[in-house]
Amino acid sequence: MLAVAFSLAAAAAFAASALYIDSVTGRVGPLQLSRWQMGLAFLMTAGLALALGGWRTIDLQMALWLTGSSAAGIMFASLTFVATIQMTGPRISALLFTTAAPFALALGYVFRGETVNATQGAGVALIVAGIVLAVLGPRGDEGERPPKPLWLGITLGLMTALGQATGSLLARPAMLAGADPVAAIAVRTGVAVVFFVALLAIPALRPATRPEPLAIRRIGWSAVSGMVIGMSLLMAALARGDVGIVTTLSSTTPILILPMVWLVHARLPGAMAWIGAALAVFGTGLISLAT
Repeated sequence: MLAVAFSLAAAAAFAASALYIDSVTGRVGPLQLSRWQMGLAFLMTAGLALALGGWRTIDLQMALWLTGSSAAGIMFASLTFVATIQMTGPRISALLFTTAAPFALALGYVFRGETVNATQGAGVALIVAGIVLAVLGPRGDEGERPPKPLWLGITLGLMTALGQATGSLLARPAMLAGADPVAAIAVRTGVAVVFFVALLAIPALRPATRPEPLAIRRIGWSAVSGMVIGMSLLMAALARGDVGIVTTLSSTTPILILPMVWLVHARLPGAMAWIGAALAVFGTGLISLAT
C-alpha cells in the first residue's frame, strides 16, 4: 500500500514540476533546462543526503546500478524525449510515453520474475486507458509541430518510454538493498550533470545566453518538486513495489495535472479528460485493493 501512495505522490510532484517547466518554455532551451534542473537537483539532494547521513547507505554496487539507471532513464531518455516532442508534438508524445508502463511490466517479468495478478492487470489497463483519453482531449498546438517524419518520432517516443522503464528497473536492486532515496537521486542526477555539461563541448549544443533570474527560480522549483521530491518518492516506491505497478502509477501525471491546470490557469479540462481521470482513479483503486 505504501508503494501505491508513494507512486501517486511522485506523479503529483512530477505534475507540479511540469507546470513550472511550462512557464519557462520558449525562454530556455531543452538541453539548457535539463542542465540547470539536474545541477540544482544534485546540489539539493547531495546536501540533504550529507546532512541526513544518506550517503552511508550507498556502496559501490548500488552506485553502479544507479549510474546505469541514470544513463537509461535520464541521459538517453532526455535526449530522445526532446526529439520526440519536436517531431510529434506534445499530445502524441505524451501518449507514446504512457507505453513506459507495459514496458516496465515486461522488463520486471523477464529480468526480475515480477508478476501481476488479474486484478492488478485490470487496474494497469484502466490507468493506461485513462491516460490515453486524457491525452486525446481537445487538440491544442499539435498542428504547429514542424513537418518531421512521424514514424521516426513514434520510434523515438517508444525508445524514450523504454529508457524510462529500464531506468526504473536498474534502480530497483539498489533500492531493495537499502539505498537512501535522496542519496540515490543525488547519484542519478550527479551522473546526469556530468553528461549534460560534457555536451557543452559540442558547439551546436551550447546555449546563446544564460537564463534570466526568474527563469532560474522557476527551474529551481521544478527541480525541487520533480527531481528532489518526485524522484525520491519514486525511489521509495521502487523499494516497496514491483517495477511495473510503480511505473504505471507514477505515469498518471497527465491525469493529476488536470486539476492543477484548472486551479492555476482557470482552464477547465474537457469531458474526455475527466472520463480518463475517472478510469485512472478506478484502476488505482483496483491496484490498491490487490496490493
